Amino acid sequence: MSERKSNTPVYLALALLLLGGLGFLVFTGLSEDSSYFLNVSEALAMEPEKLTSARLFGTVHPADIQMSQGKPGVAFILEDTDNPGQTIRVLYHGAVPDTFKAGAEVIVEGRMNVADHVFGAKTLMTKCPSKYEKENRDT
Repeated sequence: MSERKSNTPVYLALALLLLGGLGFLVFTGLSEDSSYFLNVSEALAMEPEKLTSARLFGTVHPADIQMSQGKPGVAFILEDTDNPGQTIRVLYHGAVPDTFKAGAEVIVEGRMNVADHVFGAKTLMTKCPSKYEKENRDT
């Protein structure tokens, strides 16, 4: 009569390996997609090293808007909507939305360059309040 071996340790090792791999995938997926959503004052209050992935919102300051020459992009000053004295310099390389102008409310996504304290944006979105007015919703 042959003796039957127990496969319990093998199943337990496979279950631990599967759960460990699944946990690793969930952790890395959440950490890569998470970012702070802050206004300018909140971003300035944080340590620049922590702003490796952030979305900032504020208003485009009318002074010192510099469109890139020969390629898409813009450099501008983003000011806090509630406290205009709080500002961050933003550098964006990409297509600039048509609604981008001084005084426009924008959301930029990117990271803070610790060396020169310039926020390098990879995404620039403008808020267009007229699109959300009641007259435009009915059409």
